[in-house]
Amino acid sequence: MPHDGQDVTHRDDAVLLPDLLRLTSEALTAAEALRDAATESLRTRVVREGRVSATALEREQTAAHGLAWLATYVEALRQMQGWAERLEAEGRFGEMEALIHQIAFGEYLAQLRGGIPMSQGEIVRPGDIGVEAGVLDTAAVAELVARGNGNAARMRLVQLMRDNHGRATFGATGLDEELEMIREQFRRFADDKVVPHAHEWHLKDELIPMPIIEEMAELGVFGLTIPEEFGGLGMSKASMCVVSEELSRGYIGVGSLGTRSEIAAELILCGGTQAQKEHWLPKLASAEILPTAVFTEPNTGSDLGALRTRAVKDGDDYLVTGNKTWITHASRTQVMTLMARTDPETTDYKGLSMFLAEKTPGDCANPFPDAGITGGEIEVLGYRGMKEYELGFDGFRVKGENLLGGVEGQGFKQLMQTFESARIQTAARAIGVAQNALEVAMQYAEDRKQFGKPLIAFPRVAAKLAMMAVEIMVARQLTYFSAREKDAERRCDLEAGMAKLLGARVAWAAADNGLQIHGGNGFALEYQISRILCDSRILNIFEGAAEIQAQVIARRLLG
Repeated sequence: MPHDGQDVTHRDDAVLLPDLLRLTSEALTAAEALRDAATESLRTRVVREGRVSATALEREQTAAHGLAWLATYVEALRQMQGWAERLEAEGRFGEMEALIHQIAFGEYLAQLRGGIPMSQGEIVRPGDIGVEAGVLDTAAVAELVARGNGNAARMRLVQLMRDNHGRATFGATGLDEELEMIREQFRRFADDKVVPHAHEWHLKDELIPMPIIEEMAELGVFGLTIPEEFGGLGMSKASMCVVSEELSRGYIGVGSLGTRSEIAAELILCGGTQAQKEHWLPKLASAEILPTAVFTEPNTGSDLGALRTRAVKDGDDYLVTGNKTWITHASRTQVMTLMARTDPETTDYKGLSMFLAEKTPGDCANPFPDAGITGGEIEVLGYRGMKEYELGFDGFRVKGENLLGGVEGQGFKQLMQTFESARIQTAARAIGVAQNALEVAMQYAEDRKQFGKPLIAFPRVAAKLAMMAVEIMVARQLTYFSAREKDAERRCDLEAGMAKLLGARVAWAAADNGLQIHGGNGFALEYQISRILCDSRILNIFEGAAEIQAQVIARRLLG
């Protein structure tokens, strides 16, 4: 997190460091050496006979999660370096981009040396992982830490942001022209159709109106990455990131509508039969049907292998009995991607199966009209617009032909195949929420006058805004990288996990700092930033809580 008010700039006439890309390249090499040393140090303590010991890893959990964060920082800096070098080659590495790059390296290198905040009260330092930060004692690192993130640099960046206000992003994203055109299209849609109403939907805890969903369907949101042969647009995961980012900038609920279809489509594409693909994918792409994901249970949380809801054969069909919770957009959808245990003799993930369980859409008066299913709304702080539910199944009938893939016991494996895309999209949603916080806070800081001048003129306010912009770009480049890896059909669970881990924290920090800039007004429900704060908090929990995410990353690094 940014250290507000920090001013280590030695010369006022040297806001931008000379030979910046050489400095950051050399510093990156040192950071990678620290990561490698930390990985080897921890590996000696948790690997037994070539395998990661679950007992040892739990004993060393703080160090392991610290390694995950350290490696995430290093990968983020690597992607920032790649972004800067590409822009430089294209002649687009301007002053704003250079300042963002310099501040990012200055701040993240300082945290790699002195301590990374895993949460507000948990700082992990190199010694906690079993290494010394001495490998970072290079001239390039010292220069960037001492002068890269000084007060003058932050103030200059904010001045450039003020001159550039009105753009959806601050600094060139590095995307190609087609993706920027997609961004512009969805930025306009969000600004015209979502932003004017989002806060009212939140305050009244209303479902996002169907006309908005219908317009999103016309724009292709629900079939964005579904292949053309199945009625979709066949576009890239990178395009999904841009669309999710812009819609979430308008309102996270709208940005998250596409997630339902993305998860369902990915499940069917990866694990469905040809007949299931031909039947379901065109309907998902057109939004003729809306899906919901039904996985989590009251007493299992992240331990999906312990799911107890059971599906028992009844002729050609299955009868489902059990309880589910935290089911988003459950009422007015037509199909549930439903995980249940089909082998009662198992107590782990091996006995789980996935179903495409059809249901009748409900309304506020009768949310679940089908026999064998009941449910109640869970009232929540934020992330409204679709509503959360707990569900009870009592002999709920599912057609046998709707067993995903037609083979029992494949459910957990099928679900794991969707996690890369889901976490990439969640990272993109986080970026959108953070961008919203930045834009709302910046406008307030321009408009609000104190002691005869706007808030934005005060260094600590400007520093908050500068670090929001910097960290948003860092998270954005890490997310785009994971999307490119997915598009190239390379395994990217590590990269997607890192993007989600960092993006969620960046969103929360941006919203929290944005509310602080609003002062007492930020605590008033009438101000948008109060909603943005509530919405941002969920990002560290769903699609893998931060602790689970760090555990997964650490296992990949150590295995």
